[in-house]
Amino acid sequence: MPSTGIATTIDLFGEDLLENIIARLPASSFASAACVNRSWNLVSDRILCRPKLSSAWSINPSLQVAVEDVANKVLLEPIRPHFAIVFVGRILDKQQAHQLITAKLGSKVPVITNWSRGIIGRDVISDEFREIDWKTNDRDADTSVLVMEYVNRAIMLIVGFLPGIKVKIVSLPKQTEAPQAVVIDKFVTDIREFSASISGCKSPSAIIMFSEIQGDAIPVLEKLDYALSPETVIVGDCYPFLRHDNRSSRNIKATEEHASAAALVFVVDRNKPPGIGEIQFDAVISNGLLTVGDAYKVASVKEGRYESLSLLTARREGSREILDGETIKNQIYEELGHPNYLRPFCIGVRKRRKCSIGQEKVGWVTSFSFHQVRRSDEEGLIVDDRGIKTGDTFRYYYSDFATALSSAANVSNDLRSLKQGSNTGGDKREVFGGLIFTSSSFCDTFFTQPKICRAPFTDNFPGVTLGGSCSYQAIGRGDLILHVKDSQEQKMGRCCLPKCSAVYFIMSYTP
Repeated sequence: MPSTGIATTIDLFGEDLLENIIARLPASSFASAACVNRSWNLVSDRILCRPKLSSAWSINPSLQVAVEDVANKVLLEPIRPHFAIVFVGRILDKQQAHQLITAKLGSKVPVITNWSRGIIGRDVISDEFREIDWKTNDRDADTSVLVMEYVNRAIMLIVGFLPGIKVKIVSLPKQTEAPQAVVIDKFVTDIREFSASISGCKSPSAIIMFSEIQGDAIPVLEKLDYALSPETVIVGDCYPFLRHDNRSSRNIKATEEHASAAALVFVVDRNKPPGIGEIQFDAVISNGLLTVGDAYKVASVKEGRYESLSLLTARREGSREILDGETIKNQIYEELGHPNYLRPFCIGVRKRRKCSIGQEKVGWVTSFSFHQVRRSDEEGLIVDDRGIKTGDTFRYYYSDFATALSSAANVSNDLRSLKQGSNTGGDKREVFGGLIFTSSSFCDTFFTQPKICRAPFTDNFPGVTLGGSCSYQAIGRGDLILHVKDSQEQKMGRCCLPKCSAVYFIMSYTP
């Protein structure tokens, strides 16, 4: 019987049946199918016409098996990875984890790997949501407590497919002979030049920033806040020992081991194919800080004696008397009514500085940053990080559970408004993924409460992919609103490193 008389090839299937088959393939087989011929490629493009976020975490004691687990899970369905973020437990070999993940995803995918103090997301085995802090173990009421040894071995993989968006990693060198200001200016310029080359605009749509040390992150973020449009969303975290791959870029070596910061930059492609919808990024910040006491003005600052610390004296605003740390501490205790108050404090400092990028015109910028109080004695206040100057004003803050609940409720309302706005009128916008970045002070205080981090997102967008981490310090750009006395709220100014916070990064799509 002649072979031409029998429908023996898959090409003779109807397009609907072919699409149904290809749509069921895992990512690797899907990629191969897309290369068969032009017809199959067009079918594959129809299947993957919308953005996608996929994530999973594993606590398998074998790193190789854990990587295999999470990679198989996130690549179980068709997806073309445009970027990947990996969070690993503190006792894992991060370099090996990074190499295993990049081998799975391919050499052209930008990958950032960072240690984490905790993770938020779905277990690869049970598919249940959990919020796990290495320090407190798993405290969800609806899950069993995990063995600490296993929890510290957790690895989370987050992979995103964003049609119409170009993604690149821009790094900030750790060690260089050039002055810090020059290096930071180049970092900012590299981001703006990449954005301009893709979109025609110097400001990208979003940046996920990873920095090794909070103190080093402050001047970088202040420059980014100054140089980029207010519409650029900036989120991320600070944790030691960053590692990333950016092999799709010819200008950056394949593996960057000596970067103090890396920015995952998202830019809208002005040459995107017709028919591709619009991707939008939003950020919402929840915090658990309550202010106490009066405002102070910095009277003196010493930095040389303490590495990465500052020694301050101050005056109460409106007073000429210079106060040492012991006096200020006693005033705060008196305000609280607890002479032996043990909860850690931080100060929120309002700064006004001249700022410029390279040879550009100098402008003024007002910012707000937090500094942990390490000691209060007769010498003064010893606080984390540098960059505080005489004349800056500050107030004391401490973590407060009721404030955190109230702030989380506000975030939930904001996300509910986003959801309701998408369901009314002609707006077809839909949320397809989210990331959460939380600070260690938030984790230590609130991770013991079930679902407090994820609830604002999962309650509004059930079933939508969500992943996140707990780090030393979350990054979230925005106008900071904090609680003051009598449950009032006060706008504090621009801030990129909100203390005791959870930062929600929302990804949505309009066809």
